[in-house]
Amino acid sequence: MAQVNTDLQYDNAVNKCREIFFKKTKDYGTSWRVYRTISIADQIYIKAKRIRNIQEKGTQKIDDDIEAEFCGIVNYAVIGLIQLDIHDDEMEELPLDETLNFYDEKIHAAKTLMQNKNHDYGEAWREMSQQSFVDLILVKVLRIKQIVQNEGKTLVSEGIDSNFYDILNYAVFALILSE
Repeated sequence: MAQVNTDLQYDNAVNKCREIFFKKTKDYGTSWRVYRTISIADQIYIKAKRIRNIQEKGTQKIDDDIEAEFCGIVNYAVIGLIQLDIHDDEMEELPLDETLNFYDEKIHAAKTLMQNKNHDYGEAWREMSQQSFVDLILVKVLRIKQIVQNEGKTLVSEGIDSNFYDILNYAVFALILSE
């Protein structure tokens, strides 16, 4: 029963992010195709760092709220996953329907990962703080940066894609818990 609720909450949070992604793609096209993996990691870093600063200071001077930043993190993680699949050097504009298909494919994979981890961990994330999710996202970004510096090679660790998936799911969890 709890999983059904989690699935619905997950879908609701992701649908907010997807709507923003859709509108920004309508406005800007797929200009994000120019991003290399390190740049996507930096965009996520900036958003997570801003959330952390707001959490620590208790105030903000820019209108975008924390929820909007978590949505941005979800969307940049999806962009990172898409870019890994279709390669950084192919900067062509993608059609909207193809872009949304890529988006939905990555979200489906992330949700399946979440369901599998929830099975094993028993939804321990529900007992975590929003601050912990931000810290975990920052750690995953730093790991991506190190893997990029290592030319994509790891000895025993997960790859860049696994880190993007974890970032995506941590941001969705934060969105769910903020409701």
